[in-house]
Amino acid sequence: MATGKGRIIECAPVVPLPPACQTISPGTGRQPALLSLHADPVSARRFALIPCAGTGSRAGGTVPKQYQSVAGRPMIWYALAAFSACDAINATALVLAPDDMPLESRFGAAAFAGLRFDTAFVGGDSRHASVLAGLHHLAQLGATDADWVLVHDAARPGLTPAMIHALVRAVESDGDDDPDAAIGGILAVPVPDTLKRAQDDARIGATVPREGLWQAQTPQMFRLGVLRQALQDAMAAGAVVTDEASAIERLGLHPRLVNGSLRNFKVTYPEDFALAEVLLGNHAKGA
Repeated sequence: MATGKGRIIECAPVVPLPPACQTISPGTGRQPALLSLHADPVSARRFALIPCAGTGSRAGGTVPKQYQSVAGRPMIWYALAAFSACDAINATALVLAPDDMPLESRFGAAAFAGLRFDTAFVGGDSRHASVLAGLHHLAQLGATDADWVLVHDAARPGLTPAMIHALVRAVESDGDDDPDAAIGGILAVPVPDTLKRAQDDARIGATVPREGLWQAQTPQMFRLGVLRQALQDAMAAGAVVTDEASAIERLGLHPRLVNGSLRNFKVTYPEDFALAEVLLGNHAKGA
């Protein structure tokens, strides 16, 4: 896995919790069969992790989609701004590819002025690998296995602090009566459309009942230690996991579904930029 140095831009606690940037000793590397989900809710901190090492080829363009302009700003700015404005988040780590350039070099220092985040040039050749490298980076910043990590797609610029707070409240309230019940959770929206399963010849093979189906979004919030174990287990098994929750599910756990928002959609194809432009442009105007 690629390694690199993180550059601290700001990593100061913004809520009255223990320091978020304290140096800790490296672990032994030995994992128990299943890490305990129990943690002291007073001491557990919350870190945001944004993997940003992908190329976004389906979106088109000459630069990765997370760096393309949306409503006058680089797309990645919006996610960083949402976490920076959320007082529930202690620190944010942005995971870039080892050969990428710092955001201030790409866009100028003023472009991200006032935002608090740490940059780690440790991204891997897949989202799975980038998130795992980011978790190790957070541990170097002082995060513990009991701390919460909220992993967010760089290509979801519609995230708001209110959505982050809703996820945090829902996940942490799971442990009000039983701390071990606080497994984690994700933002998601119920599937409203009729779903069709295609045959090889692009004809309808079957209609898939939509009852009980949700479309996963991010952030996805889990204990750092449990998420690291889940990703390592999936990697060792050669399992394909398309999000963090699917890795957690492989451990036999059942994360909570928390209502997200349609504005928190993922920019994937060229036409998605026009929708994001309207959405974020209107938001900036107070619409």
